Amino acid sequence: MTTPSPTHTATPWWHPHRHEDRRARLISRNRIKSAIRSWFADQGFIEVDTAALQVSPGNETHLHAFKTELVGTDLRRHEMYLHTSPEFACKKLLAAGETKIFTFAPVFRNREAGPLHASEFTMLEWYRTGENYERVMDDAAALLKLAACVTDTVTMSWQGRSSDPCAAPERLTVSEAFQRHAGFDLPPDDHDRQAFAEHAIKSGVATKDADTWSDIFSKVLAAKVEPQLGSSRATLLHDYPVSEAALARKKLAAPTLAERFELYCCGVELANGFGELTDAPEQRRRFEADMDLKWKIYGERYPVDEDFLAALAHMPTASGCALGFDRLVMLATGATDIRQVQWTPVANFD
Repeated sequence: MTTPSPTHTATPWWHPHRHEDRRARLISRNRIKSAIRSWFADQGFIEVDTAALQVSPGNETHLHAFKTELVGTDLRRHEMYLHTSPEFACKKLLAAGETKIFTFAPVFRNREAGPLHASEFTMLEWYRTGENYERVMDDAAALLKLAACVTDTVTMSWQGRSSDPCAAPERLTVSEAFQRHAGFDLPPDDHDRQAFAEHAIKSGVATKDADTWSDIFSKVLAAKVEPQLGSSRATLLHDYPVSEAALARKKLAAPTLAERFELYCCGVELANGFGELTDAPEQRRRFEADMDLKWKIYGERYPVDEDFLAALAHMPTASGCALGFDRLVMLATGATDIRQVQWTPVANFD
């Protein structure tokens, strides 16, 4: 007989008594979603629905997808994936001519579990053409404040950290954050892996010989920096090193940095935004490098969406952001586990 995990009880979520305990937060979830829809509509956005079934789930090294099979009427089989983000589909819509769009998309990620993680969750994504990424930084802060207003939440809390969601967020560069919370600045050269490892070890973060510069960056960020962000007020962390650009473009004034930011509240990452990269050859290079690394670490790789790369040639200058909607609802309602704010949570096998 197995013992239920802390996020799993012997009583299923659909049991009337348990549902009664969960229902207030779920109704708040609906109210927050309705308010966000109105907020976007007031600014001239169009809501779109993106297909979850894709030829590529995304090409980030450490994201793991659900794979399936499409069988045609001729019985030919095609490998397909459930997307880890609606990003590719949304950018194709920008290439098609849409200018201001948003979506509440169910997304799927394997190998993720815990109070802040679920294998299926809701991503809120939005895009503005002709706008710089600071505009979507403002959007993300406004949505945090909106969720708090809907639930009359004066203070958001998570694992002993508290924050005022209505206060103007602090804007902090990655370099400043490392100096403040890790005790050292980022090495100026992202290939100087040894110097970075030495700094990390001195700060108390263990590294392995196989760790890349990006691995060390992620470890220090997770252990030393992220838990301290968004205390007392939210933090907009920006100016990421270009090696961590993902799908963001380089900053023209500082080409070693990327137009990327993340929003944190109470040490919880809520949103990730970009000044969007539209250079297809550069995006292909990044995808292939990430998939080469994925193969080296995990022994698997995902195909590149050639249709997406073709669409980039037609995509206008834009900025966009992805926000974990379930996490936003968690902080706004005081939930301690992501499944408490999901109407029909997927079973957690951990």
